[in-house]
Amino acid sequence: MAGTALATARWCVGHGWPVHPLAAGRKTPVRNCEACRAAGHTYQGCPCLADGRGCHGFRAASLDPGHLERWWGGGSRLGVGVSCGPAGLVVLDIDAHTCALPGRDRLLPGVAVHAEVDLRGLANGFHTLAVLAALRGETSPEHDRSTLRVRTPSGGMHVWYRAQPGDRWQSSAGSGGGRALAWQVDVRAHGGYIVTPGHVTGAGTYTPVAGAREPRPLPSWIARELGRTGHLLAAPAHTPRPVPPRARQAVASAAGPGRHGRTLDSVLAAVAGCAAVSEGAGFSEKLNRAAYTAGGLVAAGVLSAAEAERALTDAASRARPGQQVRCAAIIRGGLSAGARRPLVPGFRR
Repeated sequence: MAGTALATARWCVGHGWPVHPLAAGRKTPVRNCEACRAAGHTYQGCPCLADGRGCHGFRAASLDPGHLERWWGGGSRLGVGVSCGPAGLVVLDIDAHTCALPGRDRLLPGVAVHAEVDLRGLANGFHTLAVLAALRGETSPEHDRSTLRVRTPSGGMHVWYRAQPGDRWQSSAGSGGGRALAWQVDVRAHGGYIVTPGHVTGAGTYTPVAGAREPRPLPSWIARELGRTGHLLAAPAHTPRPVPPRARQAVASAAGPGRHGRTLDSVLAAVAGCAAVSEGAGFSEKLNRAAYTAGGLVAAGVLSAAEAERALTDAASRARPGQQVRCAAIIRGGLSAGARRPLVPGFRR
């Protein structure tokens, strides 16, 4: 993700992660235009989103190459943010702020910290998250070298993970009075965004830490803790739609009626089912998983690249008509990632 902001944005879009512009030298989104700052105005139905003007923060996030060129082409100094929910990302934002400890009930919500426990030395989010991990017999995410970690200018850390397909986590503030995972540990998911590595602010640079350069799937123990603390969004109610006939024919003719065919048929059905609701169905995550699975079948030699792309495009176009550019970017990224891991007998996606 090193290089220009435009290169970073393209890298993100290649993974199916919608991006939006951040103000130059800051970690906050660009300012709304005058019309969008008017009293009573909301993002819903705002033409600025379709026009790629960058208004409304992470709600402006896009996979459209034209928007990327508009925001970051021509030597633009704008930063790059990723809308975590549509990208299927869960990022733990660990803070290291100097401030007084809150009440014991807010250090680890839902975990009793008894009065006899000595809290001397407990000072920030690194400590509270380490305590939570130790209680569960796990390694703190701060030391998880298997996933992307980014040091923030303030001394904190962003630990990036990918949500499991179908899971929809919501954001929270670790120092607020509402839903929280741990004191000084924010959760960036649906309803939030994350700053990409390499972005420079007046306080410094968001710098990747040695280790993995891409996010790995969210560890099961963290998922359990997020579920326990109320971060899981209810799945939208809808009736699954069948796989479009042309997509089903492509699967049947290429992957065959066996396990491989059923595997792709299943993930395509999840994509097709998104047609029942206009938003909130996890469409990007489901299409990315379907493309990733198809890429593995292509690499295994049981499906041609053309047949895979045709089946995916057909399912996506019926679920989200008019979003061909966005869908094509997700499909390309998923196929490319899946092609690096052939789907062989005994391997489950």
